[in-house]
Amino acid sequence: MNVLICDPISPKGIALLQQQPQLKVTVLSKRLTEAELLPLLADVEAMVVRSETKISRKVIENAPKLRVVGRAGVGVDNVDVEAATQRGIVVMNTPSGNTISTAELTFSMLMALARKIPQAHMSMKAGEWNRKSFQGTELYNKTLAILGMGRIGGEVAKRANVFGMKVLAYDPYLSLARAKAMQVELVEKLDDIFPQADFITVHMPMSDETKGMLNTAAFAKMKKGVRVLNCARGGIINETDLCEAIKSGQVGGAALDVYEVEPLPAVFPLRDLPQVIMTPHLGASTEEAQENVGIEVAEAITDFLVNGAVRNAVNLPNLDAKTYEIVKPYLNLGSKLGRLTAQMAPKRNDRIVITYGGKATELPTDPITRAILKAFLEGAGGKDVNQVNVLSLATSLGLTVEEVKSNEQIDYTEWLHVAVFSGDQRISAGGTFYGSHLHPRIARINSRPVELVPEGVLFLMTNRDRPGIVGYVGSLMGKHNVNIASMSLSRDNAGGHALTVLNLDSVPPQALLEEIQKDPDISNVHVVKL
Repeated sequence: MNVLICDPISPKGIALLQQQPQLKVTVLSKRLTEAELLPLLADVEAMVVRSETKISRKVIENAPKLRVVGRAGVGVDNVDVEAATQRGIVVMNTPSGNTISTAELTFSMLMALARKIPQAHMSMKAGEWNRKSFQGTELYNKTLAILGMGRIGGEVAKRANVFGMKVLAYDPYLSLARAKAMQVELVEKLDDIFPQADFITVHMPMSDETKGMLNTAAFAKMKKGVRVLNCARGGIINETDLCEAIKSGQVGGAALDVYEVEPLPAVFPLRDLPQVIMTPHLGASTEEAQENVGIEVAEAITDFLVNGAVRNAVNLPNLDAKTYEIVKPYLNLGSKLGRLTAQMAPKRNDRIVITYGGKATELPTDPITRAILKAFLEGAGGKDVNQVNVLSLATSLGLTVEEVKSNEQIDYTEWLHVAVFSGDQRISAGGTFYGSHLHPRIARINSRPVELVPEGVLFLMTNRDRPGIVGYVGSLMGKHNVNIASMSLSRDNAGGHALTVLNLDSVPPQALLEEIQKDPDISNVHVVKL
């Protein structure tokens, strides 16, 4: 079995692979372009990469025997996971190997930014002695804003606390109890954190919500002379806007380890600004981190090719093939329930309870629970969240996960239920199968009976049970060219309150939602994308 190591990894990891007599290991001496890589892929069954080599759809299409891709690191942005999944290729990562190294790099950059160390160093190398040009600022008693309080953000907070900094945290998914335990002050709104911070560091995943979140509008709300850092994901800071903000003096300096395009293009205006410290994506570049992730990815690849075991997979539960086929329908249903409750519940939650009933109690529940959590936490973790790290992510956010196998009498042969608690608020949804596992259904929402196909776009609302309200909503949908595929109604009593749920063929426009919400008898309007 041919293993192609495309990017440099730990020699111990390479040696571990080479010790397996079943494996033929090829180590590339330099990074290849896509065109250079394609001719080498005909007999390759496993590929090992870091962040340099891109495993694109074209690469996957030209590797007919490819079975597994191992990423020596956490993020899999350079791997087309969807294309790999469609081909049945397992994508693995190393979820914990570089947490400390990235946190330490961030804090090193923070200190260098405060004291202008790189600039002073270059001045000395040039034969100068110019103390007045490099006056810095102390970290003690300064305010550090951490955007994203996952594993790395938490480690940065620890170090900032030791240095006597005031630490503010913005993370819509972090519980209050967890924030207190980490000795940080949780700020509810992003705009409220900007004017308070002397330094701002980003530790959020790349997603539609976070892409370009630090832009011209955000910089204008910050304290004049603020310093910003990004050792997380390129693209979270709009580089063009940052350049202009530094030139205007609104931003006092920046420290960057990641960029929108890597390697950097020949023309890169931030490179010319003396207030900017830059490193070439060194977050995981320590001996310890590289050794850890190299060994971890080598062990995972070996275990998969030699023993057929799956671990650290981002697109497949850690199950043998026979068990996977049994639980696969529940993974799908669980993901739908997780996604549904996530879009109905507040962002910040304390507890999630996953209940298995009937025949579902006989299943291996761990992969199903992980699938539910992955879907539920996609907003918090972005593309980095997977079945492997989802429990760790939940813990870092202060979200307690409870798994219950219930013996209570139920109306269904098998039952899966998700309840999310945020203070006194509870959001829940339950599902089952009708006829066979090919027909999943959502059968309860907030304890109300419904019958919904869990796919596409759902429109949910609570309304007073009055004559004509369904026709009124239907007419508004038609007016805005939104087609209703199916409908489910559930009321507590005649003239009381009802839950109305519609399966729609498209996402309703904002103007339609605003018009619906003008009705005083309609509340709790949600649009959910499954």
